[in-house]
Amino acid sequence: MTTLSSFLTNEHNQCDELYAEAENQAAAGDWTLADAAFQHFVESTQRHFAHEEEVVFPAFEAQTGMRGGPTQVMRDEHRQMNEVFVAMRDALARKDGNGYLGLSETLLMLMRQHNLKEENILYPMADQALAGQADALLAKF
Repeated sequence: MTTLSSFLTNEHNQCDELYAEAENQAAAGDWTLADAAFQHFVESTQRHFAHEEEVVFPAFEAQTGMRGGPTQVMRDEHRQMNEVFVAMRDALARKDGNGYLGLSETLLMLMRQHNLKEENILYPMADQALAGQADALLAKF
């Protein structure tokens, strides 16, 4: 049986790989490949956010009664990352390597801190609270 933790952590790892590919292409100045890789990264990351925000977080909140706690912090951080995505797209459109790579560093710090909180705190809490629902929740992805 796949746990919510293992599935969502795997998505983090996949998104990290896509992030690195986009950063490598931008650093090399290959704007066409950088743009495509960045788009793939953003789509994958936003799909991950949707898994959390539309499926896992509501189920966790319903089960635990915690509505203003860790899930709200994660939603706020998702919004922050989405704002950085917009700025990074703009830098790519301008072919501004320094701007893109600077924003990329900001995003990397946000993602690392965010993922650590999810993987070490929220996901284990969700695994425990939603153990009986995990298969049904995963099927919604």
